[in-house]
Amino acid sequence: MAEEEPDYSHLPITDRAVHKVWKVRKAAYEEAAAAFAKTPDESDPYFHPWISDAGIWNKIVMDSNVAAQQEGIAALCSFLKYGGDAACTRTRSHTVGALVEKGLSSTRAATKASSMEAILLYVENDAPAPVIDALLPFLSHKMPKVIAATVQALIQIYSSFGARTVDPKPVLKFLPKLFGHADKTVRAETTTLCVELYKWLKEAIKPMFFNELKPVQQKELEEAFEKVKSETPKQERLLKSQQVAAAAAATSASGADEEEEQEAEIDAYDLSEPVNVLSKLPPEFYTNMSSSKWKERKEALDALFPLVNVPRIKDDDYKDLIAVLAKAMKDANIAVVTVAANCIESTAKGLRAAFLKHKAVVLSPILERLKEKKQSVVDALSAALDGVFMATSLTDCLEEILEFLKHKNPQVKLETLKWLIRCLKETKVPPTKSEQKSIAESCTKLLGDTSEPVRTSSCEAMGTLMKIIGERGMNPYMEGLDDIRKTKIKEFFESAVVKAKEKPAAPAAPKGAKKPPAAAKPAAAAAPPPAKKEDPPPSSAAAPRSGPGPSKLAGPKLAGPGTLRLQKKPPPSATASAAPAALSPPSPKRAPAPPSPTEEAPPAPKLTFGGRGLTSRPLSAAQPPQPQHQHVHVVDPGLSAAEKAELEALRMEKEKWLRQANEAAAERTRLLQQVNDLQIQNAELIEAGTRDNLAIRAKDAQLVRARTDAEQAEAQNAKLQREIERLKRELARSVRATSPPPPDVTEQLYRDPMNGLGPSSLSHHLGSVDRSSKRLSYASTTFSEEKENGYERHKMVSPTFSTMSEGRNSPSRGVGTDNAESWKRAAEVTNALKARIEQMKRQNGIGR
Repeated sequence: MAEEEPDYSHLPITDRAVHKVWKVRKAAYEEAAAAFAKTPDESDPYFHPWISDAGIWNKIVMDSNVAAQQEGIAALCSFLKYGGDAACTRTRSHTVGALVEKGLSSTRAATKASSMEAILLYVENDAPAPVIDALLPFLSHKMPKVIAATVQALIQIYSSFGARTVDPKPVLKFLPKLFGHADKTVRAETTTLCVELYKWLKEAIKPMFFNELKPVQQKELEEAFEKVKSETPKQERLLKSQQVAAAAAATSASGADEEEEQEAEIDAYDLSEPVNVLSKLPPEFYTNMSSSKWKERKEALDALFPLVNVPRIKDDDYKDLIAVLAKAMKDANIAVVTVAANCIESTAKGLRAAFLKHKAVVLSPILERLKEKKQSVVDALSAALDGVFMATSLTDCLEEILEFLKHKNPQVKLETLKWLIRCLKETKVPPTKSEQKSIAESCTKLLGDTSEPVRTSSCEAMGTLMKIIGERGMNPYMEGLDDIRKTKIKEFFESAVVKAKEKPAAPAAPKGAKKPPAAAKPAAAAAPPPAKKEDPPPSSAAAPRSGPGPSKLAGPKLAGPGTLRLQKKPPPSATASAAPAALSPPSPKRAPAPPSPTEEAPPAPKLTFGGRGLTSRPLSAAQPPQPQHQHVHVVDPGLSAAEKAELEALRMEKEKWLRQANEAAAERTRLLQQVNDLQIQNAELIEAGTRDNLAIRAKDAQLVRARTDAEQAEAQNAKLQREIERLKRELARSVRATSPPPPDVTEQLYRDPMNGLGPSSLSHHLGSVDRSSKRLSYASTTFSEEKENGYERHKMVSPTFSTMSEGRNSPSRGVGTDNAESWKRAAEVTNALKARIEQMKRQNGIGR
């Protein structure tokens, strides 16, 4: 007989939920899920132990038994569904990570579905941001299946709540890393996530990560985006806060449409972090922009474009940069102009509202350069103009547009008209009456232009303006035009698509519309009194003294100056001010004169007015004295003294306010003129400063070139100096070679061999002659070198050598004064001596 299982039902539910027996845990989970669904509200005591010990849910989600885990996660869903905000906020940190690791990666479909539902309930009950923050760390998990499960959870969150409810910026930062993952399942799930985000964000998603992907991945995403490009996603689930708002006030269909239009305006600017461009600007940028070589200027702009081609730029002092780009619009090279226009476009789109202060610097140069005939340059300039308009508004750009519509160049007029048409189509704020008049008058003048494209564009501009202000508003400007032009304008009017339209109902009833919106219920409550007012008019004279009488005096029957002001005043105090004026004053004056003749007189005029003379009857009956009655009728038959005084005070206040308004308008005009003058002066100063900087840099370049030329001249001078020294040395050597030799004594020796000098003596004498020749040669060489170094020869040569030289050059040695013949004889003697010496050596065998 099988043993009966012990009964654990006596244990608390929280103890059974963490019991070591999995069947006990499973039963506890099922019991808890059913109990949660039966609670009347989220404040039920049954939730308290589960909320106070929030860590228990981590153990439930991480249950080692898959069957118990499935029921535990189902119990968590029931707990979140019925437990309210506290159930969500107290347990979120304990369960989201466990749901991703153990629930979403489970092999059981029911467990995965319950885990996904639990995550969605966490988002729905509180806020999406904490859940997204808890999921993002798992995108860097070491296990691919956990990463894929996390991406699936993100897909389901954005699919259910939308990218406008859940901020996509934190997730977009991880997309390049996920696309580079080694696991193909992770990459496939990431592609699905990108497609889901593209449904909500459209083209705004691309600048965030698209350039960091491989070309193959970009192509695959483009194909996937093309398939869902026309889809319009809708939020499937609402946050709890959205549910409360929807239940509190149901929005109308028109309101919902407006909300959808506003939601469709998400772009990359809202999703991006601002980038500091100036910190990344190359240090040689401004130097290269002032270079005389167009290639250097273009290379500088090419280096700038990637820096400014970002969705959002941090606001900073870009005055110098914008001035350089504006100057580049006047560059002679169209390649420089094109890249500069692209930089201006990206800068304007990145700065948005912060670009308004730079608008005046760049707008006129761009419009002036529209005279360029090459279409690629015109397209770049037009894109730059569109970027400037996106950062500003039609009102900010209209002054320059109207000015360049008068330009003498037809190409400039045509491109300016095209830009005006684009601005009218894209603006969301309709132009004011004065702006409408200026645009219409300028376009009307261009309808008679000699250029046919200008005339056609003028018709299109007027048709687009008509689409905004309506046919009725355009009628004053259509007068005087022929039928052909009117027909053409109507054609453009029918085909134009604009984003701004005037609201014609606004000026229709501004005065009557002020009271009903302010107090709709009081208006409904005030409706019955007029019905009561119509009943008493046929009654007797005693009726004005009753309650309805004063209400008639305060009614809209008053006629005379200031009636409109009195209609504003009586509704809030009709019973407080009008009743005392009709009841309290007549009582003291009618008490002494209650005779019937005075009271019977008023009914006669009442009948003559058809029952509408009741407003004047109380005053005439209450004040029998003639002077007072005449005084009342002079100002207004239905006003009391207090009301007349207040009326005069209001009139004086109105006049005062009108004067103040006129003064303020004049002051505003003066200030606007001053602002305009200061802007012009600022632009001139910027231009002058740029010119000065360029002049300074040109002078610096000239100075550098002059220094280079001076150094080259110095080097050439040194080279020439060395050449001179070399020539001097050559001259000294040539002089040394032609100097007179020592006296030839061998001839005498051999001519008289018996003088006591034999062969041995001759050999000894030849040795002495050789030594003397060597000494003379050394002395000559030393003399030439020392003379080159600036030393005097007579100071360094020995006395012996000096004596020998003097003796050799003296007249007693037979040397003549004729240098030419002396040199010739010396050469002949030297040659003869050398030949004789060689002969003697061969005869006596000295060489051996």
